[in-house]
Amino acid sequence: MKKTILLVLAGLLGLVSCSKDGYGLSEKGAYSMDGMAGPGSMGGPNGQGRPGGQAGVLTAGEWNDLAHWDFWSRLMTSQDYGGMSEYWRMYTPRRVAVRVADAAGKRLPAIRIVLEQNQEAIWSTLTDNQGDADLWVDPFHAQAGTDNLVVVVDGKPQASAPKLSPWNVQQEEAEVNFYVLDRAKAAEKRADIAFIVDATGSMGDEIEFLKKDLVDILDRVKGGQGEIGLRTGAVFYRDEGDDYVTKFSPFTDDYRKTIQYIAMQNADGGGDLPEAVHSALEAGLQNLAWNTSARARIAFLVLDAPAHQDHQGVVESLQASIREYARQGIKLIPVFCSSPSKDCEFMCRFFAVLTGGTYVFLTDDSGVGGDHIEPSVGEFQVEPLNDLLARLIAKYIG
Repeated sequence: MKKTILLVLAGLLGLVSCSKDGYGLSEKGAYSMDGMAGPGSMGGPNGQGRPGGQAGVLTAGEWNDLAHWDFWSRLMTSQDYGGMSEYWRMYTPRRVAVRVADAAGKRLPAIRIVLEQNQEAIWSTLTDNQGDADLWVDPFHAQAGTDNLVVVVDGKPQASAPKLSPWNVQQEEAEVNFYVLDRAKAAEKRADIAFIVDATGSMGDEIEFLKKDLVDILDRVKGGQGEIGLRTGAVFYRDEGDDYVTKFSPFTDDYRKTIQYIAMQNADGGGDLPEAVHSALEAGLQNLAWNTSARARIAFLVLDAPAHQDHQGVVESLQASIREYARQGIKLIPVFCSSPSKDCEFMCRFFAVLTGGTYVFLTDDSGVGGDHIEPSVGEFQVEPLNDLLARLIAKYIG
């Protein structure tokens, strides 16, 4: 099930990009299931007996639901996937999209944005390196009032009520609320990048790839950021009853220390499909000291198994963590592998949507491992996974 997931950083050789058509939409707007792949499995004509792979082989795609608001609206109101909101108790029909710039039009990162209702803060976040942010009206309840909303930008309440972007199949992009600051404290020329990684038993080969290839992608990112100071850290997680549930390496300015820590890890435990995702997200907040004054904060969540949704307190823990990741302006970018679980896919996408991140998924184009679940997305580009992640880091650091 989990073979190939942590080839995340394999090599620097590129493959030719090509486009892939995702699922279509029926005339009635319901999501079409035509062509859906069966459950993933190890092996197959291209997957059996392949020892570890080579640099630049693993392929992936990216889909940003925030940037395809009409498509996300169709999914969330479809017969096939509309129930995912209720399953994970994460609801996204009440979005407030924000962009902040100075008087000259320069977009401003790391600006505190708060959404208030009846003079009470209900959601808070930081603008990213493009001056963009998303606020949410009570995303953990199906129904919520939208009266008496006020956006507070850098401590300054805005006079006009914000425009909301509900689920709307006719509206490709969200309605953006533009705000101008005369003066603002400049963001630090720094960025934090963390890897939160499943380390259960079937992950052994993938962790070996991570040990070998993480230095390659971080060298490339470090070398391309100029004056931007880069900190890296890592969290590894398993499940309840294993030798450990979470362990971590704190943020460091010397990414070689992160490499050394990863080199000491091994894979063990697990055994069932769900894993301790909620504990991993908690550890990513409690054990990593994120810099909220930096230009960017990115957490790559590498997984192929959902959280224990049916265990008491798990969903509440996920909700609390997602709220805090958003408050600190940390973009969660899930990297999803060859699980047959649509539950896991949509859990990942909720994480990305509510924290301003994006969704990454492995594809079958590399011929490595078993079948990867067909993503419920539109047309996307197939890229070498290591190139894709380096591109995202460069995009969000700016």
